Amino acid sequence: MDAQNLDWIKVGHVDDLPEGRVKTVTARTTSICLSHFDGQWAAMENHCPHQRGPLGEGSIEKGADGKCWIRCPWHGWDFDPLTGKPPGGHEDSGQELYPLKVESGEIFVGLDPEPEHERTVTDVMAETMVNWGVKRIFGMVGHSNLGLADAIRRQVNKGKLGYIGIRHEGAAAFAASAYGKLTGKPAACLTIAGPGATNLLTGLWDAKVDRAPVLALTGQVQTQVFGPGAFQDIDLKSAFESVSRFSQPVLSTSKHAELMSLALKTALVERDVANLIFPDDVQTLPSAKEAGHPQGRLSRIEVTPSSEDLEEALKLINGAKRPAIVLGYGAKDVRDKVIALAEKMDAPVLTTFKGKGLIPDTHPLSAGVLGRSGTPIASWFMNEADLIVSLGSSFSNHTGIAPYKPIIQVDFERMQLGKFHPVTLPVWGEIGTFCDAVLGQVKRPADAPDQKAEVAERWAIWREEKERRLSEERTGGIHSAAVFKALTELCPEDAIIPVDVGNNTYSFGRYFEPRGQRILMSGYLGSIGFSLPAALGAWCATQDFEEYRGRKVISISGDGGFGQYAMEFTTAVKYGMNITHILLNNSELGKISKEQRSGEWPVWETSLTNPSFAAFARLCGGHGHRVTEAGELHSAIAEAIAHDGPSLVEIVTDADLV
Repeated sequence: MDAQNLDWIKVGHVDDLPEGRVKTVTARTTSICLSHFDGQWAAMENHCPHQRGPLGEGSIEKGADGKCWIRCPWHGWDFDPLTGKPPGGHEDSGQELYPLKVESGEIFVGLDPEPEHERTVTDVMAETMVNWGVKRIFGMVGHSNLGLADAIRRQVNKGKLGYIGIRHEGAAAFAASAYGKLTGKPAACLTIAGPGATNLLTGLWDAKVDRAPVLALTGQVQTQVFGPGAFQDIDLKSAFESVSRFSQPVLSTSKHAELMSLALKTALVERDVANLIFPDDVQTLPSAKEAGHPQGRLSRIEVTPSSEDLEEALKLINGAKRPAIVLGYGAKDVRDKVIALAEKMDAPVLTTFKGKGLIPDTHPLSAGVLGRSGTPIASWFMNEADLIVSLGSSFSNHTGIAPYKPIIQVDFERMQLGKFHPVTLPVWGEIGTFCDAVLGQVKRPADAPDQKAEVAERWAIWREEKERRLSEERTGGIHSAAVFKALTELCPEDAIIPVDVGNNTYSFGRYFEPRGQRILMSGYLGSIGFSLPAALGAWCATQDFEEYRGRKVISISGDGGFGQYAMEFTTAVKYGMNITHILLNNSELGKISKEQRSGEWPVWETSLTNPSFAAFARLCGGHGHRVTEAGELHSAIAEAIAHDGPSLVEIVTDADLV
């Protein structure tokens, strides 16, 4: 090597490495074994030619021949500490040596100028992700996705992608799921082969059953060791077959841009999970191909109902004296049109639990949540209604839409219409289009009651009942009604609220009165642990999309749910996420205890041993406050919401006061 043309890169100081020792150093991206032996220094290729063991993690040992050798820590291959030559008998002639110099105690290694990056298969695919509008990746970099990770890094460095390194791959999937639920756009989650990939499955199932677009990018072992049982080699295509609508390995002969385009189109159009499997050796193959893009591949989504269905729907609506609208999560993007129709019909709006918050409880026609997690207001109007107009609801048994009522059901997916039982009028069409089509022709019967007045009356009754519950006193902790009364008063109207499962969530559905907040939950899967990873995803959406910019993220869980992914609080700290977590701590799996009692089972193995979660939050570098008295709630929650960064309010609650 011509020393004049080398890049001299500092790798350490002479005081860093005692005589007779070796260590691994990195110059740019080159891994080097630095050795200090017999008063001399040497820098050699760090990877043993046997199985690429790191020589810098080995030691200098005296062999049976009396000479000293660097011994590979993996399988004991030996190399001269100054020349890199083996003692003989090895297949390799020795380790490459790099020029080294010491100046003023600083150690420098000479490398050839860095060559221009050669574009790879994964560069093409990362560029295709960007072209299709992917803005965020959650994941964990590891040994079987390094080529793909480097392609992602290049896009991150260009400002075209955002990356969040999580602590557990399950959190990456939940974060991506929440991101998709909120924005309708797919985020990606990145893992290694084997356990990294399988850790995604719960969060991916959450996305699948709640119809959220997600892209799963999983590393894989090298193609030449597929099948025989290599380290971390599992059949990922079979593992992901049920959870993904699209799952394909990325092979050397694949059409790489097309493969990524199809994965993203599937995620967007089907609102489902798409999975790509990247063998280690394929990730860095050179490619001169162009990246893919979505132009000409996506159609408009409006589906107009038939004129006959619209005519029959109007006949039913205009003939009903007490119509009610059930507003489901599927109508989240057209809620303003639904509310306009409700106002024209003078119809109370009952939401599903997943649809909570789509109409503010301050609206004069809002009747709150219908079903197990709901209010007596919604139940009253369900009982009194003479027509149900269901918009974007899946008719889950949790919601409890009365099947014996006259029902108009509108959905753009034909399989959802009358899925669990016949309805009076199934209407195939996009919900916003339906609302626009009938709005101008709605006419209320002259003798129809004033349902707005009835809504106000029912809210007054329910709020009096909530105040009475606040007076209930027990020694076990604070009533959850008090928690959500304080949060109702303090939560910003545009906040995004991911909630978990359990008693805390039932109480949230019952007592919290949304005024425009957007609520995210693990709906059909009902997975414990959802809320904190979902908060990571929601916060990223506030960075990636102008419509969510500046909105506060406030997640809610019990102690059981928080314990599932507690270390992701450090992820929030690392990236400076402005998230407040409200943690209801009753030291048990309270909902399960309740179910055991109601089923006449003994309460068994539902108690939990917890640390101080507030202290944990502070140890992680965030804000933490523990509340044991109801009088402290308002100030503690207000302080946490005002904190610019991750904050946690741990509230000691009574498991029986829900």
